[in-house]
Amino acid sequence: MATRSTSAWGVLLGLVVLPGAALANQDVIKLTQDPKNWAMQAGNMQNHRYSQLKQINKDNVKNLRVAWQFSTGVLRGHEGGPLVIGDMLYVHSPFPNKVFAIGLDDQQIKWKYEPKQDPTVIPVMCCDTVNRGVAFAEGKIFLQQADTTLVALDAKTGKELWKVKHGDPKKGETNTNAPHVFKDKVITGISGGEFGVRGYVVAFDINSGKQVWKAFSTGPDAEMLVDPDKTMTWTDGKMAPVGKDSSLKSWQGDQWKIGGGTTWGWYSYDPKLNLMYYGTGNPSTWNPVQRPGDNKWSMTIFARDVDTGQARWAYQMTPHDEWDFDGVNEVIIADGISVGGKPRNVVVHFDRNGFAYTLDRTTGELLVAQKYDPTVNWATHVDMKTGRPQVVKQFSTQAQGPDVNTKAICPAALGTKDQQPAAYNPANKLFYVPTNHVCMDYEPFKVEYTAGQPYVGATLSMYPAPKSHGGMGNFIVWDAGTGKIVKSKPEKFSVWSGALVTAGGVACYGTLEGYVKCVDANDITKELYKFKTPSGIIGNLHTWEHKGKQYIGVLSGIGGWAGIGLAAGLDPEKGTEGLGAVGGYKELSKYTDLGGVLTVFSLP
Repeated sequence: MATRSTSAWGVLLGLVVLPGAALANQDVIKLTQDPKNWAMQAGNMQNHRYSQLKQINKDNVKNLRVAWQFSTGVLRGHEGGPLVIGDMLYVHSPFPNKVFAIGLDDQQIKWKYEPKQDPTVIPVMCCDTVNRGVAFAEGKIFLQQADTTLVALDAKTGKELWKVKHGDPKKGETNTNAPHVFKDKVITGISGGEFGVRGYVVAFDINSGKQVWKAFSTGPDAEMLVDPDKTMTWTDGKMAPVGKDSSLKSWQGDQWKIGGGTTWGWYSYDPKLNLMYYGTGNPSTWNPVQRPGDNKWSMTIFARDVDTGQARWAYQMTPHDEWDFDGVNEVIIADGISVGGKPRNVVVHFDRNGFAYTLDRTTGELLVAQKYDPTVNWATHVDMKTGRPQVVKQFSTQAQGPDVNTKAICPAALGTKDQQPAAYNPANKLFYVPTNHVCMDYEPFKVEYTAGQPYVGATLSMYPAPKSHGGMGNFIVWDAGTGKIVKSKPEKFSVWSGALVTAGGVACYGTLEGYVKCVDANDITKELYKFKTPSGIIGNLHTWEHKGKQYIGVLSGIGGWAGIGLAAGLDPEKGTEGLGAVGGYKELSKYTDLGGVLTVFSLP
């Protein structure tokens, strides 16, 4: 997720004058071309999380000071981050999903929006009450509430312009994702894979709120907006049509109706191709024995036409998932990545399963699939002809069966990376990736489906990767062309914040203990700056410029899966609580308190 270097911006500007560029939202494109703004959650539509700003650089970043702070008044996990449009900053909170408009001239609240939501939505939110932020386009702020209500607000006044509810929390359908504006549509997804919901993405007209299209992750071709003859997938070393009933044939009976494949991650968009890219989540239930088959199209990267929602291609990373390796992580667009000595225009995806994938973004051809943490052991490799991971029987929860505790699986269900987004530096064509370095024991058991009740069917226990550096995270630099780690910086806990990289030669991220850290982008082992914020950080680093001064901002507020013990008051001595994360992260209570604070840094 973020923006670009000078040469890379030239590429983007080149896109704007091409015929296909008319497909982008011109207001958003114009705003993201000016690095003084941070106009999308990822900085741009390509999910780069890169900024051209360089007033703060590797030589002076050590002098950063807190410029101001703002409390949201909500003591839960704060993911995502603020948007900056001109002289206004827009920031959100977890449930009840408040939105604040703050004037940058005086840091005063210009308006506040606080939706009235039924609190019964909270128990059906899987892993804390997080929200990943708002979107902006054409004078509107778009908020995706937890109760599945999508709202358009007047950016100047906070007045409701329209709202539409697209899910049912009584079935376990909720929302934690940020909406995304591509062309004349605002696109959103759904959460609830742990409650047996059926995942989808849905597009609404930004002016009226009218639904334009809806594409499910599982089920009949027509409902998935999949053409059996034209939607392609990687098969036998080449792209081939998915064929009729590709999803239905991969489920037993009607299991696809409660099949998961939720869509609560980050989306990207190529204006030239008019394609959006996103990942689908885990199949329901977590007990793999209860759902034989590949369970398509859970755990899948989709490329869809933004006008129609029609799927151009699909690639399933983890067929018949046995470990809750959710596939929702961001899909990053990058040009000219050298693969086998040839420049390719690609998408790059760091999956929860521990493999990083590089695919041709036009065709969907699989180019690279390699482990981005050396401890990943559930599969030996991805067969590049079939595209399938080669599963190790010892770590297969399917092979071991229900009521058997399969031990020492790496990574844990948290994944080698969860939703915390990576950054891409177009100047050196490298990726800066916040990762988890965590393994687990996993015991599936039989579970019955009841609408609105947990449909998990597994007990987990998590802990630091054995025989490693002793910590639970790494911050790495990745070469997507070769599929290799360039450098790795160990951390005590998972790096659960979104990364930021800038033309000033710095890369910044946050830690679960609450530190903002900035490192040399050319050598991330050189830590240049460190500051303790009021709480653990699972939010994303953003940067902007106001009145000639560059600022860096981050939301701190511990929560999410890793911090759910602190956020929800679970017992850290019970290692299986919080879907297994509480025991692994119980030490966090020594380092950080709850909080919901936006901290903004600048040079003196």
